[in-house]
Amino acid sequence: MKPIYQRLNLFIDGQDAYTFVPVEPIGAQSLTIHRATGDIVLNAPNTPVHPTASRYGKTIYGILGMISLALSEYVIVMTGREHRARLMGHDIYRAADFDILPLNPNVSVQNPPHPVEGHLLALVRSHLFGGHFLFSYGWDLSRRLQAQWQDRDNEGKRALWEVADDRFFWNKFLQSRLTDTDIAHDLSPYILPIIYGTFDMRTVYIHGHRIQLCLISRRSRYRAGTRYFRRGIDHEGHVANFNETEQILLVDEKAAGRLSLAENLTHKLSFTQIRGSVPVFWAEVNTLRYKPDLQVMDLQETIDMIKVHLRDQVSQYGSQSLINLVNQKGRELPVKEAYERAISQIEFPDVKYQYFDFHNECKHMRWDRISVLIEKMQEDLVQQGYFHLDTAQDKAVHIQTGVMRTNCMDNLDRTNVVQAALAKWTLNQQLKAIGVVSDNEELDDFEALTRGFREMWADHADLISKAYAGSGALKTDFTRTNRRTKIGALQDGYKSLTRYIKNNYFDGARQDGFDLVTGAWTPQKNPVTTSSLIADTRPLIIRSVPYILSFALFMICAGLTLPRTSAADYSLLYYFMLWFVIASLAVMFMMMHGIEYVSWPRLIPPTDIIYYKGPGFRSAHNGKGLTGPLAEKLDLSGQSNGFGARLLLNGRKRALTVTGMEEGTKKRVD
Repeated sequence: MKPIYQRLNLFIDGQDAYTFVPVEPIGAQSLTIHRATGDIVLNAPNTPVHPTASRYGKTIYGILGMISLALSEYVIVMTGREHRARLMGHDIYRAADFDILPLNPNVSVQNPPHPVEGHLLALVRSHLFGGHFLFSYGWDLSRRLQAQWQDRDNEGKRALWEVADDRFFWNKFLQSRLTDTDIAHDLSPYILPIIYGTFDMRTVYIHGHRIQLCLISRRSRYRAGTRYFRRGIDHEGHVANFNETEQILLVDEKAAGRLSLAENLTHKLSFTQIRGSVPVFWAEVNTLRYKPDLQVMDLQETIDMIKVHLRDQVSQYGSQSLINLVNQKGRELPVKEAYERAISQIEFPDVKYQYFDFHNECKHMRWDRISVLIEKMQEDLVQQGYFHLDTAQDKAVHIQTGVMRTNCMDNLDRTNVVQAALAKWTLNQQLKAIGVVSDNEELDDFEALTRGFREMWADHADLISKAYAGSGALKTDFTRTNRRTKIGALQDGYKSLTRYIKNNYFDGARQDGFDLVTGAWTPQKNPVTTSSLIADTRPLIIRSVPYILSFALFMICAGLTLPRTSAADYSLLYYFMLWFVIASLAVMFMMMHGIEYVSWPRLIPPTDIIYYKGPGFRSAHNGKGLTGPLAEKLDLSGQSNGFGARLLLNGRKRALTVTGMEEGTKKRVD
């Protein structure tokens, strides 16, 4: 596999060009990007840098790609990295710092000349610094161990970006300016693929064996986004919050205490699981209430799209065991029923469906009841197996022929607990199969390994949850300690509150960052036509109520500082009553018009979901404002022809409609 340059020196030739020169090997071909034309040129070996060029103050650890915004194209470079571990002889890093370099010499990243450009730059910057990006210069983090071994004869001299898994090649859209050129193969040492996911590794010794346990998750770039703005399936068969999780076990049979290199590994084992949103058309609509409105859309394409999705998963992994953890009563019931209706109409011999009522089975903190699910899935676990490579014989002893696909509503908390339990059961079987532990020993008999396993899976759950929901995962106290605690329940309450605040007031911008960086939405070269990205066209009464509430709360707090006298008691009582009434009315008004105060995505607003009127299920229609003649007179109607729809089409947190192509395009260009 062609190597990637690990360090680059950047030289800026005034307003003419950026030139990237590899630190090693000396004399390698440098890369020049001309700022005026955007042309990418690979220079001849030993080409000197232009004498007028000045060296950039930071070392470049990789070029993540290029992105075009309203006024300029930009080069995104990595200027900081964090070493995570050394896996099978290859260093694994986390991208830690980034710089954005404009091609247009008249554009400043620090002080953009137009507010729309500043807004788009802020989205890119927040996405880069808010994500958890991983990479390796010599090992493909995007593909599981089994896939790499099966394709080993076809790789040859192909570059890392050419063999990367398309689903998990997170910066593929950014790298398209380099990969779509005629000299893409020659540019390969500069094209660095990254994944959005998690990575952790622990080393322990058991009975003279050196054990390395590694956990990797890979997040799909398709239908990527945040908790309430990306649910269910799309019209291409992609589901929200799709993650592949691989647990790798590396065993060295050398005596403990001897420093072991990757070449001494005698066994390489891998167990892969996947998670993804319930593959039907459904959504949850934020209204400022703690529980959003649930909506299931009964579309004609549902069966076709779930077939596309499952057919793709079978082609990637083999047989599918679908584990559904959605509640069988309450507000989650319509999602469960829609899923089961769709599955009942599909005849896939390689797909099995298993329902497990997680909350009912594990109520009263009986988390040991997960064993009931393990018993139900044991036959499939044995049949699907795991990947086992005997390096001494360079032979695959076992091939994993299928995967467990687990989902709950968010594919976070319940899913994390179940996937950790399945991984633990498989790890126990693997250690026994290769003779590291005896048949009468269990994983829990080895404190260091058990502790490392639990911590890895808990940290893994937290990072996946932060990426999707904005807070750490719930129920991680069970994952870390193997028991549910009251302190853990209190921590879950705090995390749930954090999720509520972020999902309602901050996730709109986060979703825009996903859409912009992955190429789901691209801007046109005219900031004037995209001015609605930063405009607030709501009526004055809608915009003023939060200020009225803030002022009322301020006056209440100020009243608490007034001196207390018997003569003033009645006056203070009336004073507090007045401002409490005003504050209460303001809160009631905001809750009644909840959708007007939610931070919606501006680039691809979910207008069609909020005002969906087709067949299906809708739990409620909260937050859409008043109805009737008075509402129409005050321009407060939440009907589709009133203020609510107009706000979504043009307003503060929304910009692009399905037909509003003058502001940008929703089509993925890679």
